[in-house]
Amino acid sequence: MTTLGPFELGPETRHPAHGIYYGDARRLAEYVPDESVDLIFTDPVYDRIDDYRWLAETAARVLRPGGAVLVWTFNSEFDAVLDAMRPALTYRYTLHWQRYGPIYHGIDRLLAVITQCVWLDRDGGSTLRKSMADWTAAAQGGLRDNSHKWSKPLSVITKWLDAFSWPGDLILDPFSGGGTVPVACKQLNRRYLAFEHDLDTVIAARERVRNAQPPLLVPQAEQLGLEIVA
Repeated sequence: MTTLGPFELGPETRHPAHGIYYGDARRLAEYVPDESVDLIFTDPVYDRIDDYRWLAETAARVLRPGGAVLVWTFNSEFDAVLDAMRPALTYRYTLHWQRYGPIYHGIDRLLAVITQCVWLDRDGGSTLRKSMADWTAAAQGGLRDNSHKWSKPLSVITKWLDAFSWPGDLILDPFSGGGTVPVACKQLNRRYLAFEHDLDTVIAARERVRNAQPPLLVPQAEQLGLEIVA
């Protein structure tokens, strides 16, 4: 087996193939080749601002020209996130997912909750691959998919992934959680590298991807089972 650090190489022998990898994202990302990633789509812990800073610095290295970053955050952290990421990346736009539910534990009233997803890139050169005139409206509503306590709806992830990437593109998700981005990648015929530091979550996410339906008439590569113990 030909490998690149911890990753098995794809058919081009230069770029990593599919996989949800167990280990620390900062360590694993060191093996991602420069200018090899078409889109970073990920959901860090919102108050860990240093993770956003690291993500921006990593994105500046691994994104191809014209590649983009979609990263989730929350209203209260929005300004701090932008301050952390702007030295390395260019801010483009903020997408929104709106749902109705309890904001705090113990409050049973249904309140509007808006979660933000920030679009950035290296040099202002990223564009939508597919027209999405209703991109904000399409993100409103929906429920969590219950794969992880902080998961976002698969319908929202799929909508935006389809608009920001082409079939065959390589998608990086350094904070993968329950594997919603890899599932969307499988359904849309994108390659993916996903990192997660909790082994039980990794095992569950891999199983979820295996059970996900691939696109019709599009052959899928087998998902890797490699692990890196941090």
